[in-house]
Amino acid sequence: MADTYNFLVFEPIREEGVEVLRAVGEVRYPSALDEDTLIAEIGDIDGVVLRARGRITRRLLEHAPRLKVAGRHGTGCDNVDVQAATEHGVQVVNTPDANSEAVAEHTVGLMLAVSKRLISCDAAARAGHFDVRYTAIGREMLGRTLGVVGAGRIGRRVAEICHRGFGMHVFYYDIVPVPELECDLGARRLALHELLSSVEYITVHVPLLPQTRGMIGEAEFAVMKPEAMFFNLSRGPVVDEGSLYRALAEGRIAGAGIDVFEEEPPAIDNPLFSLENIVVTPHSAAHTEEAVLSMAMVAEDVVAVLEGRQPKYPVNHLE
Repeated sequence: MADTYNFLVFEPIREEGVEVLRAVGEVRYPSALDEDTLIAEIGDIDGVVLRARGRITRRLLEHAPRLKVAGRHGTGCDNVDVQAATEHGVQVVNTPDANSEAVAEHTVGLMLAVSKRLISCDAAARAGHFDVRYTAIGREMLGRTLGVVGAGRIGRRVAEICHRGFGMHVFYYDIVPVPELECDLGARRLALHELLSSVEYITVHVPLLPQTRGMIGEAEFAVMKPEAMFFNLSRGPVVDEGSLYRALAEGRIAGAGIDVFEEEPPAIDNPLFSLENIVVTPHSAAHTEEAVLSMAMVAEDVVAVLEGRQPKYPVNHLE
């Protein structure tokens, strides 16, 4: 008889992914996502699937003797202690190609929403204030300058949409050159502060790492143009929210759109919510029908690891 496995799925995923797991074992859901509860329930678990909530910590791994694989439903692995997983012989896998299009399109959607003042116009129109059209003057994106901070899959796709769709002139900051951006879109690589001070639209798409935590703060907002619009669809802690609030409230930048927060969910009285020149969404950029299905199929790599096959998207390397 073939081996059967126990799986712990931290948050619900598409049924297609669940069925991949059920075909070879039992699927369970934790009663809560705090560390102590997970420790109490992970002792006989062979594989986990996690989304944005819940964490794979060193302490959790110390109480998971059977755990062989952790599948991240999405790209970012900032809620997985990858080093500790490697030390404990746990393979980490993710879905780096699954949500790039969804997040890129969401980014451009936020750019349009802020540029055209769509949210405030919608609210005014619903309230019968059609005269808002005389005061809520938007602006066009055609031919503007775009700065991409982090030119990975998502950043490159945003650049492509903006360049080919709006004729925007692309600049980028990344730790390594990206020849395809330069050859295909005529993009120029700049140092971070040079980029921030040069462009009208700034979009951030870096992973959350020790070196990127707080990388956009007071000094960075200080060099941006007054007409700059700022967008963060990476991770909340990459940007200092207090600095973003002050830049918006004082009119030092023109607007912003964010899908992520330093603390999630954010407090209902988050100061950013008091501003009209920012559009926020609830970390939902990756949530399209197509993307959530693709991300759920991380289950295939989870099963592959348990069955001794090479996963398609390994995050760490095990000896």
